[in-house]
Amino acid sequence: MSKNSENRRGGSRSVEPRSDRSREGRESGTTGALSRRRLLGTAGAAGATGLVLGAAGGATGYAATRDEAPAALTSVGSTEVMFHGKHQPGITTPLQARGHLIAFDLVPGAGRKEAAALMRRWSTAAGRLMAGEPTTGGAADGTGHDTGIALDAGPSSLTVTFGFGATFFERTGLTAHRPPGLDPLPSFSSDHLDARRSHGDLWVQIGADDALVAFHALRAVQKEAASTATVRWQMNGFNRTPGATAEPRTARNLMGQIDGTGNPKPADDDFVRRVFVPAGEPAYDWLTGGSYAVVRRIRMLLDDWEKLPVERQERVIGRRKADGAPLSGGTEETAMDLDKRGSDGKLLIPDNAHARISSPERNGGAAMLRRPFSYHDGIDADGTPDAGLLFICWQADPLRGFVPVQRKLDRGDALSPFVRHEASGLFAVPGGAADGEYVGQRLLES
Repeated sequence: MSKNSENRRGGSRSVEPRSDRSREGRESGTTGALSRRRLLGTAGAAGATGLVLGAAGGATGYAATRDEAPAALTSVGSTEVMFHGKHQPGITTPLQARGHLIAFDLVPGAGRKEAAALMRRWSTAAGRLMAGEPTTGGAADGTGHDTGIALDAGPSSLTVTFGFGATFFERTGLTAHRPPGLDPLPSFSSDHLDARRSHGDLWVQIGADDALVAFHALRAVQKEAASTATVRWQMNGFNRTPGATAEPRTARNLMGQIDGTGNPKPADDDFVRRVFVPAGEPAYDWLTGGSYAVVRRIRMLLDDWEKLPVERQERVIGRRKADGAPLSGGTEETAMDLDKRGSDGKLLIPDNAHARISSPERNGGAAMLRRPFSYHDGIDADGTPDAGLLFICWQADPLRGFVPVQRKLDRGDALSPFVRHEASGLFAVPGGAADGEYVGQRLLES
């Protein structure tokens, strides 16, 4: 199976150029659109690996208003993720350099009809933006024009993912279709939650490998919601830029630790079962192929953490800081030997080490797909950084994924004194939209 066919089915990242012909239908509906060959001309070898793939982005809008040729794209700018597919994008997509998380509440008086119209507008805009095309028409605020923020940019692995909070079902009269997986999460002792930055009727995750492309999508989402939903909260995050290292590596968080080792992998036999919701009761068929996202804003107490010597940090985590290998030995991908002891008879991976407590072996096999962003929101009045992790995890059932692991961590994780959970949300993320559909259509038109 080709990578492109995999993308259409699973929504994962595309890295291969596609022919002009494969996009003719989409481009033919764009007024004044120029062919990709004409726009790109002879762009040179530096960006030749994927130029055709993403040129329409800012390039089409730019060419419509300027005489000079658009900038040539590198492989980073030209990479496109497919919007339509069995699953929504942004779940199994590799980590992107820039992210925005934003939650909305429906305005008073807005119900199922208005929500359906909003999801249709959002899906149309997301499909165009992820293809690297400007938004045109349909904006709820009446402007209907593209902002031009991402002129000259390609798709840059943009993904836009939509989810529904528990309150969405009450406000749209769809409580009979609210799945049990949206039952409230339990409280944890490490919680210091700000209600103003938690939950929400609707949730949108935006990710891209270019900051302007990500912000362009954020503005489009906000503009399309204008008369139907208001922003409840927004959080901005980042990761290492793809291509910054010669070989792709697991991301590091702001504590300097490799974060994401042991994640379920698409090649695993049980990956789909762990991450995506299977077909079930008719009332919840709209969620088939979807997932649940638990979103936590976790502040890292970096001043306290950075006072620890590296050896102590490693014992808190249970892994070497340099390469992420377990303290029991091997490489990052080596399975932890939780029973291995040193010459002093002590466990090499301490009883309260974060990696030990959160491991599936210690949680009845519970696992989730972690896909976070780091964040930094400046310095507090006392001089401490407001920084940490926008923790996002994906699972078929949060009561079997996030909850048992977090409960275990809450009871004695050595990392707990260095983190504080400040916001939380739980969202049901529908399956992907087929061609001609909008996200959530099977729910809102049921």
